[in-house]
Amino acid sequence: MAASNVGSKIWSMATALRDDGIGKSDYLEQLTYLLFVKMADEYSKPPYNRDIGIPADCTWDTLKLKSGNELFEHYEYVLKTLAGKSGTLSQIYTGAQNKISTPSMLAKIIEMVDGENWSSMSSDVKGDIYEDLLEKIAADTKSGAGQYFTPRSLISAMVRCVRPEVGKTVADPCCGSGGFLLATKAFIEKSGIMMTSEQKRFMKFQMFRGWEIVPSTYRLCLMNLFLHNISDFEGAPPITRADSLLADPGDRFDYILTNPPFGKKSSLTFTNEEGEQEQEDRVYNRQDFWATSSNKQLNFVQHINTLLKVGGTAAVVVPDNVLFEGGAGETVRKKLLETADLHTILRLPTGIFYAQGVKANVIFFERKAASKTHQTSEVWIYDYRMGVKHTLKKNPLRENDLDDFVACYNPENRHKRTATYSESNPDGRWRRFSYDEIIARDKTSLDITWLKGDTGEDDCTLAELLDIIKSKSAAIAVAVEKLETLIGEVDE
Repeated sequence: MAASNVGSKIWSMATALRDDGIGKSDYLEQLTYLLFVKMADEYSKPPYNRDIGIPADCTWDTLKLKSGNELFEHYEYVLKTLAGKSGTLSQIYTGAQNKISTPSMLAKIIEMVDGENWSSMSSDVKGDIYEDLLEKIAADTKSGAGQYFTPRSLISAMVRCVRPEVGKTVADPCCGSGGFLLATKAFIEKSGIMMTSEQKRFMKFQMFRGWEIVPSTYRLCLMNLFLHNISDFEGAPPITRADSLLADPGDRFDYILTNPPFGKKSSLTFTNEEGEQEQEDRVYNRQDFWATSSNKQLNFVQHINTLLKVGGTAAVVVPDNVLFEGGAGETVRKKLLETADLHTILRLPTGIFYAQGVKANVIFFERKAASKTHQTSEVWIYDYRMGVKHTLKKNPLRENDLDDFVACYNPENRHKRTATYSESNPDGRWRRFSYDEIIARDKTSLDITWLKGDTGEDDCTLAELLDIIKSKSAAIAVAVEKLETLIGEVDE
């Protein structure tokens, strides 16, 4: 059966389960559990004959042969047993629970998965089916799954600019479903480079590293990478389930491509003396950070700088506050300009992320060796926000929408660029700013615009408008709190 037909069949099952009260993200998780057991079964038979480590009483055949409550009980036993194994098996099944509501529905999914020979499909076909499911579920706003899904068109543009090379290492410290890692692999494979068997093995087992804190998203990422032929049944998985900001892992990478989670502050939830749940800001006290802050976006920028090798390149999605916020924000920007070559900023429009009303940018920088002089000499900014309107359904961001930016970036030689902005062409979107111009700005702000026009907010949906109001009201509340503190200090 063609990949598109298999994908349609799997998605139709998701729709049927929704009618039965099962969320689409829960369905994908259950599909992941079953798909892994089915593929393990296929690889244990000719021509592969591999021992994957699935116990005899947890094989695919044991699931197929049961029905009713007996199937339910056995499925839960399989999930629990595989969670106690080692390697990738343990990582995928730890904490796994059966969320299918009826034995008949579970039997239907097993029958559907059993109808395909997954091991005979190419990794591209299997991976595309799974990626398509991830994107459809992310687009379903009710599922809340969009938090881990960055638009693939944006990821592609970032990868095309960075141009990762064979034999180099790539990391994503908050990898979600693995989109940046997979786009890097696809870029290299489509480049036409003939890889040696050693290079292919390096790509499969050593090239990629990631961290993801959310257990369910972590499992989806592992499966997504596995289906795209990154990692294997045996051995340590390439993704670590952890808060990557907690510590410097010690490893250094050639490329980091990432979209840290939206939201300004990190927080910890704890139980107070009255037994009530409270939250407090989480501050990461790390010696390698330039500034101490509860702003997790600023912390990720500092963490990414640490993770880069000297000469390594980062492409990072950041919200506007990273470009203009004072205090720790100003410190981080100044240090980044001094110690790294922060050479490019892409200003993005609203309406392209599944989290609504987000104003974001992509910053590109290269880590440099220690020097007595500042490493950034100029910052090039491409404004793809002013006058640009995208919506998720009617006018989504497509790969060719960013072709002009990639051409201006000039990936083949970014040191030879030509501005489209000039006094005679004030509507040019591509403009150069010198280090001296940047450092002279209030708070060293990198939130720079020169185009006149509409930012697109007027066409927001009610939900998007509500998110914008919430984000701005939160900033106002923080400002009021600071003012009250200052007034109190003056009064004292």
